[in-house]
Amino acid sequence: MKIQVLGSGCSTCKSLYEMVQKSAKEMGTADEVEYITDINKLVEEGIATSPVLKIDGKIVCAGRIPSEDEIKEYITKPSDKNSLTNQGCACGGRC
Repeated sequence: MKIQVLGSGCSTCKSLYEMVQKSAKEMGTADEVEYITDINKLVEEGIATSPVLKIDGKIVCAGRIPSEDEIKEYITKPSDKNSLTNQGCACGGRC
């Protein structure tokens, strides 16, 4: 399983990365958790909002920090989360 967090390197993106690391470790699936902050890579991926959580090459969450339970669900059932249905602004609607 390949888990990636993509973002600009801001505190929101770092928080998601830390939460994903913790959740993956607790589940024993921390095969590879990668943190990508290269803006060129984000542009190549067509990412317009961050942070982004990708599992096995598929975006499962973008623009917000999911709960630890959501992260664990994405890790447990990544194939069930292929569509990006949980977009939202990372600010929680305060922008």
